[in-house]
Amino acid sequence: MKPYRPAFALKNFPSLAPSTPPISVQNVETFIDARSIKTGFDPNTCRSNFMVENLLRKGNLSKARQVFDQMPNRNTVSTNMMISGYVKSGDLLKARHMFDTMLDRTAVTWTIIIGGYVQKSQFHEAFKLFAEMRIHDTQPDPVTFATQIIIICNSLVDSYCKTDHLDFASRVFEDMPERDSVSFNALINGFAKDGLTEDAITIFLQMQKLGFKPSDFTFAGVLSAAIRLNDLAFGQQIHGFLVKTGFLGNVFVGNALLDFYSKYDCLVEAGKLFDEMPDLDGISYNVIITCYAWSGQHEEAISLFRELQFTGFNRRQFPFATMLSIAANVLDLRMGQQIHSLAIVTTADSELVVGNSLVDMYAKCGRFEEAEKIFRSLAKRSTVPWTAIISGYVQRGFHEEGLNLFNEMHKASVRADQATFASILKASTNLASLSLGKQIHSFVIRSGYMSNVFSGSALLDMYAKCGSIEDSIQLFQYMSERNIVSWNALISAHAQNGDAKATLDSFEKMVQSGFQPDSVSFLSVLSACSHCGLVQEGLRYFRTMTRIHNLVPKKEHYASMVDMLCRSGRFNEAEKLMDEMPFDPDEIMWSSVLNSCRIHKNQELARKAADQLFSMEVLRDAAAYVSMSNIYAAAGQWDNVGKVKKAMRERGIRKVPAYSWVEIRHKLHVFSANDMLHPQMEEIRKKIEMLSKQMEKEGYKPDTSCALHDVDENIKIESLKYHSERLAIAFALISTPEGSPILVIKNLRACTDCHAAIKKPEVERQPVRCALALASRDFESVHERGNRILKFPQRRSKIIGLQEQEPQGDSGLQVLIGKLVESFTGLACRT
Repeated sequence: MKPYRPAFALKNFPSLAPSTPPISVQNVETFIDARSIKTGFDPNTCRSNFMVENLLRKGNLSKARQVFDQMPNRNTVSTNMMISGYVKSGDLLKARHMFDTMLDRTAVTWTIIIGGYVQKSQFHEAFKLFAEMRIHDTQPDPVTFATQIIIICNSLVDSYCKTDHLDFASRVFEDMPERDSVSFNALINGFAKDGLTEDAITIFLQMQKLGFKPSDFTFAGVLSAAIRLNDLAFGQQIHGFLVKTGFLGNVFVGNALLDFYSKYDCLVEAGKLFDEMPDLDGISYNVIITCYAWSGQHEEAISLFRELQFTGFNRRQFPFATMLSIAANVLDLRMGQQIHSLAIVTTADSELVVGNSLVDMYAKCGRFEEAEKIFRSLAKRSTVPWTAIISGYVQRGFHEEGLNLFNEMHKASVRADQATFASILKASTNLASLSLGKQIHSFVIRSGYMSNVFSGSALLDMYAKCGSIEDSIQLFQYMSERNIVSWNALISAHAQNGDAKATLDSFEKMVQSGFQPDSVSFLSVLSACSHCGLVQEGLRYFRTMTRIHNLVPKKEHYASMVDMLCRSGRFNEAEKLMDEMPFDPDEIMWSSVLNSCRIHKNQELARKAADQLFSMEVLRDAAAYVSMSNIYAAAGQWDNVGKVKKAMRERGIRKVPAYSWVEIRHKLHVFSANDMLHPQMEEIRKKIEMLSKQMEKEGYKPDTSCALHDVDENIKIESLKYHSERLAIAFALISTPEGSPILVIKNLRACTDCHAAIKKPEVERQPVRCALALASRDFESVHERGNRILKFPQRRSKIIGLQEQEPQGDSGLQVLIGKLVESFTGLACRT
């Protein structure tokens, strides 16, 4: 059933439109003076009572009390108003204290205080006061009895609404012999809180039709319903009515309207309203600061927070959680620590929402010791802080810590949500462990989140990056709901797999399905065109992005275009594009130029690209130096090779060794070039020798330019045989049944000779399909021989446990993956 969305206008409820202009304060005071002289009351007392009443109507209880305390002559009306103000604010202690110290009580006084206890459901105390009222010879009049009945019924309606028993609340409301504004307010706010916006608005219209005067609570409920209506115009009409009737001067109503505009991301309207509100409180600042923070306007939010600190409002109620989220999003640790210090001073750090935000901020900023300390000290660890610290570890590359924490989270019987699963799926993806990913997939299904489109998209991405494109496609086909995120995941999966045709077909199907492509969609398309040599198609889609879909290309899109042009040898066009784009070329673009120069043997441009890279202070990666060294080595310029290596030593830049690893029966086997440490190395070398002979018969000739040492040609040929990926492949071939897929993971790109060698047929002379890609740009190399697929997701990110020490047959990462798979298998079975 579609939600009810009426198009309301002021003509729908004419009683909202005031028939007479508001009376000025001066006219009111003249009237009060004339009336007091006629009745014999003190004009000063009457004026003060008017001020107290006006301040209470605006919600300024503290200012009203100041005026009351300064009154030289108070009467019963003055005290009754203050007691009523405390009762309405829920402060029965102050109301009772003022009642007990009052000498001249009237039936109205007793009715107010009795009603306060009834509203708090303290019926025993209410009846006790009613009996005491008779002892003091104060006779309850019919109004008192009627008021008690209404108050008791109102209390029942309010209690049922607060406990989500709206059917009972409606029944009591309909059976009430008499109703007042409080009756309507309770039901309106109950319906609004429960999301029954149509019913809330209907009760509001009924209230207006019957002539009941709305209050600040009325409009708070109506504006809350308007948020859920998704009808900005209706809320704006309420705003107009509030201006005309003077209710906007009430800070409670102003805050509700401010919250309404913030939920609709109406920054201009919210900011203007905030500036025009005659009275502000801490909630006003909280709402506007949160509004700016959600919209990414961090500077405005920070400026208002600084202003808030000098207002004198309760500092414990400052929006610490919002400010900590800003510090987390912009990775500003210093700002986060300052907010933390202020929270400690105000003792707000003990609040659960602030504690959760502190965990998130420190985790995202990489300060895991502080994050863990706060996390462990939380009185209640719900899904939110668990997800925050898991996500922080995963985002910083500590995937095993994140997965171990998830295991601990499950043992603590804390239910994971879709954000939790997104983080652990990212961890399994970055570990390139397909078996671990499948266990998490099973866990997602058993947890009931499989129907969620975001969980499905995350799983689709995981399978693609772990080398199982077939599972990605099948998962997409079975998704009951799709959005732009799931379509982008499918397009990216095909691009990672090096299948440009499937990438472009999926893109066109997405557009035909009515989805508007975004910058992520085009990035995958341009990447696929780049790595499959589809230059004209790439240029066409780049133009389509700007001219048809009105998207502004980001630096990543220009980087893909530069890479595509350089790969095809169109260096002049690439340089022209870098000169014309709205920002300076970065290390990614110049690295693309340098790598393509190595392929096309363009030493002059390679030297220019290398100079640009070497001049960048942010460059600490050895890749540029290695590429330049390789270019010189391929040309036989060994003196220049020595100069490049000397420059690396002087700058303290160390080349990362190339590793390849393969997962067999939940164990990770890691190999480096010319590795002799694996216990089955003799069998592996025999397999390599056998494959080398078969490949030579098929016409394979080693590319000795990939052997980057000034040694004899035969030694170069021999060293190429034992590159890390060939060792991993040979081991997988002798360790797996025929027909099973092989997934080989690398921390650096494979050399061109290894690609050429792997593409050659095996003994069975089966057909070969090859597509090259790089995981640093989110895609992979795939080599297929009939039903045996060799897949190479290539990674430039830090490989845990491999850069600190030389890998061995039973590495720490191998043990980790085995334990994680076993633990997740147990979790999935128990869930």
